[in-house]
Amino acid sequence: MIAIKRLFDFPYYQLEKNNMPECLVTKQNGQWIKTSTQEYIDKANAISRAWLRLGVQKNDKIAIISSNNRTEWHIMDVGVLQVGAQNVPIYPTISEDDYEYILNHSEAKYCIVSDEEVLRKLNIVRKNLTHLKEVYSLNEINGCKNWKELLELGKDNSNQPDVEERKENVKPEELATIIYTSGTTGRPKGVMLSHNNIVSNVLDSAERIPFDEGKSIALSFLPICHIYERMVTYIYQYYSVSIYFGESIEKIGDNVKEVRPTVMTGVPRLTEKVYEKIIAKGSELTGIKRKLFFWAVELGAQYEPYGANGWWYEFQLKIARKLIFKKWKEGLGGRLDLIVNGSAAMQHRLLRIFAAAEIYIMEGYGLTETSPVISVNDMRNHGFKIGTTGRIIQNVEVKIAEDGEILCKGPNVMMGYYKDEKLTNEAIVDGYFHTGDIGEVDKDGFLKITDRKKEMFKTSGGKYIAPQLLENAMKQSRFVEQIMVIGDGEKMPAAFIQPNFAFVKEWAKLHNTNVGETNAEISSNPEVKERIEQEVEAINKKFGHWEQIKKIELTPDVWSVEGGHLTPTMKLKRKVVKELYKDLYQRIYPNS
Repeated sequence: MIAIKRLFDFPYYQLEKNNMPECLVTKQNGQWIKTSTQEYIDKANAISRAWLRLGVQKNDKIAIISSNNRTEWHIMDVGVLQVGAQNVPIYPTISEDDYEYILNHSEAKYCIVSDEEVLRKLNIVRKNLTHLKEVYSLNEINGCKNWKELLELGKDNSNQPDVEERKENVKPEELATIIYTSGTTGRPKGVMLSHNNIVSNVLDSAERIPFDEGKSIALSFLPICHIYERMVTYIYQYYSVSIYFGESIEKIGDNVKEVRPTVMTGVPRLTEKVYEKIIAKGSELTGIKRKLFFWAVELGAQYEPYGANGWWYEFQLKIARKLIFKKWKEGLGGRLDLIVNGSAAMQHRLLRIFAAAEIYIMEGYGLTETSPVISVNDMRNHGFKIGTTGRIIQNVEVKIAEDGEILCKGPNVMMGYYKDEKLTNEAIVDGYFHTGDIGEVDKDGFLKITDRKKEMFKTSGGKYIAPQLLENAMKQSRFVEQIMVIGDGEKMPAAFIQPNFAFVKEWAKLHNTNVGETNAEISSNPEVKERIEQEVEAINKKFGHWEQIKKIELTPDVWSVEGGHLTPTMKLKRKVVKELYKDLYQRIYPNS
């Protein structure tokens, strides 16, 4: 059996165990096009042969910018890595300036783009890209070379021995990829990850995810340019899971019904949207059906794993699953029983409700710099605890610094930041990567994240405020879609809140209240503000007096990546949000 030491070993390992007819599956012109494991390897080898013919050297950088996950991305990934070059994935929706910065900083020789929009943005800055030799597109685009030209160039396999020689010379400890993190401020940082960084993380995380080898089906749609989804796709290959690539975030609802996956990755915002749609449908019911629906939801909100609530609760849950939750599962294709969640903390209420519906959301924790997984929950062996990110994976060590910061050591810790020794030495001290997150490990070995070190602030009274704790609690209210706690250096904490506009409209209809039609009208309506203030007041009681949110202002916009409120991984851009709503800030703190 092949020993997996480099990233391109995964498909060969799969081929040896199971030549999967549906290894990678992408929708094209309304049809799901299947690529077998053998075809995946054959095409990757053709790409490798083409790169050699184009003179690609060991350690050359090849960038890939794709608007969606697709089979060709993985063929390119293996084709690049086999010749000792490095894959530099770039997030498609960043600015043209960031395209220019990353491509120049990484000194990328070639760039693969997915579609016309990405090419358009690239062409704006192309004349400033000093190292770039050529661009190839995955879609057919007039005036742009197509990736099939590389397949054609590599068709003749007479230089395959040269590819094999290059493969042999790729060492596990060598650089595999540079991932530029979006960050919440400043220029992107190039995180250098070796083959061993990611391979070790795949193998050490794999045992936490229960797969039926050769039979499980995954739906992949989170951006592949981030290490999270990318690492999980290597786990899928390791376990011979068929990977279907979602067309887009907007079409996930349709794709889930078509593919009927058993597993997928997720982020809290997506799960929240699914939940909101389910609740909206339930709200349309009348009479006994409506009562049963909301009885099941409230019962689900009290869920505890491993029968901890006792036999009477379990008996009621059985009924709720049969009458109500079964339909939820059917709406998600009927087979989905696992969502592996990353990026940010999930509301505890939703974790409980989905688990009650037998759709288990397993939260994990990690960073790009840790390849990424540090800890993850697992439903088996009592490895699932709501409110935590699970137990630390094997071969990874975590210690908590005196100030509460989580420090991580292990084979998954990055090689460093590309061309930035100073920043690397600040981040990795004595082999421990400083995560910037505050947390604790409980008596059962579960890791709990309490805040971002950099996001904690002091009020003018000298009291520390941990904004994420407050924000996660407040987001459990159905009135609150997004929230950002403010008050650094001010006398008290306050918050900007983006209301859940759809839910507020439902609430207004039920209470015969006219709140207006537009988001601007809703956010400026005094009754809406008063009702949300009641929600905040109720949740405030869980916190110390100095932590409680004393004032709120409602924002008229839907916070989004495009609007600049959120990073591509759905984290708050705190400085940007504060700047966007400086008028509201002045209203809260008039003397600032």
